[in-house]
Amino acid sequence: MTKKVVLATKNSHKIEEILAILGDIPGIEWLTYREIHFSDVEEVGETLEENAILKATAVARETGLPALAEDTGLEVEALGGAPGVRSARFAGAGKDYRANNEKLLRLLEGVRNRRARFRTVAVLALPDGRTWKAEGVLEGEIAGAPRGEHGFGYDPLFIPEGVGRTLAEMSPEEKNKISHRRRALELMRPILRDLATDPRSSW
Repeated sequence: MTKKVVLATKNSHKIEEILAILGDIPGIEWLTYREIHFSDVEEVGETLEENAILKATAVARETGLPALAEDTGLEVEALGGAPGVRSARFAGAGKDYRANNEKLLRLLEGVRNRRARFRTVAVLALPDGRTWKAEGVLEGEIAGAPRGEHGFGYDPLFIPEGVGRTLAEMSPEEKNKISHRRRALELMRPILRDLATDPRSSW
C-alpha cells in the first residue's frame, strides 16, 4: 500500500531537488502544494531546526498526513555565521535572490576570508506528533562574483570545497550528488523507507 507524504514547502526549486533525491523510495507517494492544500507557515524560528519543525508539524496537523520540511542557511565565517537563518530574507522582505547575493558581496568587499558553509536541517513530522530530524553540511567559500546559470539562491556564489566551480556552474545532477540538501535528506531515506513498509502505520 502506497503511503502519502507531503512536501511542506511552496518553493518550486526545493521541491524539484527533494523529488530528485528522494523520489525513488518505494511505497512513498509525494504530494506537493499543487496536489494538496496547506497554509503558509511563517518562519519565525531563531534557528534552522526551529523553522523546519514549525513547517513540518503545522502541515502534518493541517493535512493529517506525514510532512517533510527543511530549512537551509548559508553561514559565512567572516560575517559571524550570517546570513544563517535569515538567508532567504537577507536583503529584506520581498527581495529576490539577486538582491541577497548583491548584499552578501558588498559585505565581503575587501575581505580575504571567504570561508562559508551551507547547512540544511530536514524534519519529518507525523500527525500524531512524532518527529525525526537530520542535518547536512556542505563546506566551501564565497566567489568574488556570481558564476553559472543553474541552481537558485546563493548557488552562483558558493564554491564547494575541492570543486573549483560554483553550485550554479554545476548541472542539477552534479549538485544533487554533493549538496547539503542531499546530505540531510539521505539520512531521512531509511526512516521514510521503514515507515512506508511498517504494517502498523496508519498513515
